[in-house]
Amino acid sequence: MNNAAGQLVTVFGGSGFVGRHVVRALARRGYRIRVAVRRPDLAHFLQPLGSAGQIHAVQANLRFPDSVAHAVAGADAVVNLVGLLAEGGKQRFATVQAKGAKVIADAAKAAGAGRIVHLSAIGADAASPSAYARSKDEGEAFMRAARKDVIVLRPSIVFGPEDQFFNRFAHLATMLPVLPLIGGGKTLFQPVFVGDVAEVVARAVDGELKAGATYELGGREVRSFEELLRFILKTIDRDPSLVPLPFKLARMQAGLLEFLNSATFGMLPEEFLITRDQVALLEHDNVVSAKAIKDGRTLEGLGIVPETIEAVVPTYLWRFRKGGQFASGRYA
Repeated sequence: MNNAAGQLVTVFGGSGFVGRHVVRALARRGYRIRVAVRRPDLAHFLQPLGSAGQIHAVQANLRFPDSVAHAVAGADAVVNLVGLLAEGGKQRFATVQAKGAKVIADAAKAAGAGRIVHLSAIGADAASPSAYARSKDEGEAFMRAARKDVIVLRPSIVFGPEDQFFNRFAHLATMLPVLPLIGGGKTLFQPVFVGDVAEVVARAVDGELKAGATYELGGREVRSFEELLRFILKTIDRDPSLVPLPFKLARMQAGLLEFLNSATFGMLPEEFLITRDQVALLEHDNVVSAKAIKDGRTLEGLGIVPETIEAVVPTYLWRFRKGGQFASGRYA
């Protein structure tokens, strides 16, 4: 590990789900951290993750390059964690995940930052029917055009206390008698713990990862969508029916939900909303490639033993059980 003391790291998206864990991992190493966010007043909760004065939030908006340039000025390393799960309002995939990545990459290059780390996603593909996946691929391309030594990290679905996968479906299971198995529930995932992702980001900042390489981050096990839903239901002791929903019908349902959400000016509860773009993503497996495994561009290749969903997920899904944390002794 390099000497982190006194080095400055600018983290874009540091107040988000993955971001807060990355900030913690960097703080533990002794880095000074500048968290670049649109609303610094909402990022004060990060300060206790480090010592006094170690973590500082600054205002930066990807639509205003001058603010991004100010955020990276003097930084020894730049980390881009900015991303969207769904579009809404002015927040579009192309704007945030593609053009936004270009703004950050160009600013980091101009500032002479020593290292750039970019968080993408497994499935990033210029030929994908999903706008999310295409924008992720375009963001990677913009990053590499600015700096060929950028380190790209592609995780599968990320789990942890604030995740948008396990929490979402657990919440739905408390409200609905039926959960849809989109595409029959056969899509494969390799859920990865947010703490493991943060550790890889920190090692990339340390200089332990190969410059210019792309790493694929997946957990210890590959599970189907159906297997993950059944795990959630067992964990929270709920029993809604799982009903297969072909992709064609899922796309129609998603289109209807998008229309209803637009017609009600975004009033549809987030848990109920699924988009056609998300359905398109579910038509392809989301797992680490054989080539990444062979090349050692994985957690195991970096000597990290991935955390399991069994060890972590029950510690935060207990709140969805009818009787709360002590309703069952299975996960004591």
